[in-house]
Amino acid sequence: MDHRPPHGANSDALRGVLLVSFAYCLVGASFTANSVLGEYPYAGGQAVRYALAFLLLLPLLGGRAALGPVAALRPGQWGRIALLAGVGMVGFNLAILAAERTAEPAVPGVFVGCAPVVVAVLVPLVDRRRPTRPVLWGALLVAVGALTVQGWGRTDTAGIVWSVAALIGEVGFAVLAAPVLRPLGPRLLTACVCAVAAVESTIIGLVLDGSGFVRMPDGAEAAALLWQAAIVTVIGFVTWYMGIQRIGTERATLFTGVIPVTAALTAPLVGAGTFGAAQAAGGVLVGCGAALGSGVFGRRARRGMAPASPAGPAGSMTSTTSTTDTAGPPKEAGRSGR
Repeated sequence: MDHRPPHGANSDALRGVLLVSFAYCLVGASFTANSVLGEYPYAGGQAVRYALAFLLLLPLLGGRAALGPVAALRPGQWGRIALLAGVGMVGFNLAILAAERTAEPAVPGVFVGCAPVVVAVLVPLVDRRRPTRPVLWGALLVAVGALTVQGWGRTDTAGIVWSVAALIGEVGFAVLAAPVLRPLGPRLLTACVCAVAAVESTIIGLVLDGSGFVRMPDGAEAAALLWQAAIVTVIGFVTWYMGIQRIGTERATLFTGVIPVTAALTAPLVGAGTFGAAQAAGGVLVGCGAALGSGVFGRRARRGMAPASPAGPAGSMTSTTSTTDTAGPPKEAGRSGR
């Protein structure tokens, strides 16, 4: 008897890997593209970015009939969406900004690079199962690769604390989404979290900066905000959520290491850094770790390992086939943020 699963299972998992990798490439490239926002008010910039992303998504949702799943959300699910936006988006970016006041950017970058390890351990524990060994070893390789790419920098206690907070935000962004991704789908979930994040950013801005929390951006700042909204948020978030539908939260988070590699590759284009032997070696480690942990390119994939879909409280991986985008992109370490 032929025990090989359908060819479609492998191709769907591969599509998931490509979607997640593409999303993280967009995030990594935005490190370089959005460096011009250093003088723009933080909370105001986030409010503008997420509000603009929400408006751009509205025509893509499929009309009023497609908004039915939003009306059906329970209070607990709205609370999870608010937590996802507050911790994984607004809070993450605030933590990065605070960390970089007393630490070099590589420090929070290294901590965020450890997110795959935390997710590889946390999600199985929440689901009351053992961590998947290939995923855990792959996550460790990705974390080492991210450290090799970025190196380490000057810091103090405050920089470490805020870097840990950024790590929590990165993990929260990955883990909190799964239970609301199933009923909403990638596009509708992205629209919801962007709307909530815009409101949260506005509240923070009004509290911290008053009426001056937002101002008219200049040409370069406007282009950077548009990049964040249209490319990193709309395209990046939607493709990332589509990816975790196919390969699960644990495997998707392995590709976080793509962020520093892409940032290192694009930085020389604007004279913001160099790409040398350390960055190349780190990129190889990230690629090997992602390939090992995802299983898509290894022996298990050739035997037909089925792709995982997010389920349960933490988005655990199951053997069921993945859902599609029925409703019809971390965040990066840096001011451009998720």
